[in-house]
Amino acid sequence: MNADITTPKYVTLLARDMRKNMTLSEKILWQKLKNKQIGGFKFRRQHPIYRYVLDFYCFEKMLAIEIDGNAHIGKEEYDEYRDEFLKSIGIKTLRFIDNEVINDMETVLKKIKKTLNIRFE
Repeated sequence: MNADITTPKYVTLLARDMRKNMTLSEKILWQKLKNKQIGGFKFRRQHPIYRYVLDFYCFEKMLAIEIDGNAHIGKEEYDEYRDEFLKSIGIKTLRFIDNEVINDMETVLKKIKKTLNIRFE
């Protein structure tokens, strides 16, 4: 990651607060990602980078996983800009809608595993 990118303290504090107030879909996915359950890869939750808080982040593979719920409706342009910024510093973003996580976890996990296996190989 670019050494010139710094994360403001308010974003770090926001991330800490967001860890305490995760959405249902974030809680469900976190149960599958924590403790290196997927391929031995470590994920962080509500990880601050620059002005953004990533729902989940695998530093080893530079992979962000975002769950888009109601808060993302009408903010597609912002999400696209954010994803482009992350891409510019080497981070790939994988997005799911919250209903996918709640109702089709098997498919979500397959997509994550596939992305982890092909990322930077």
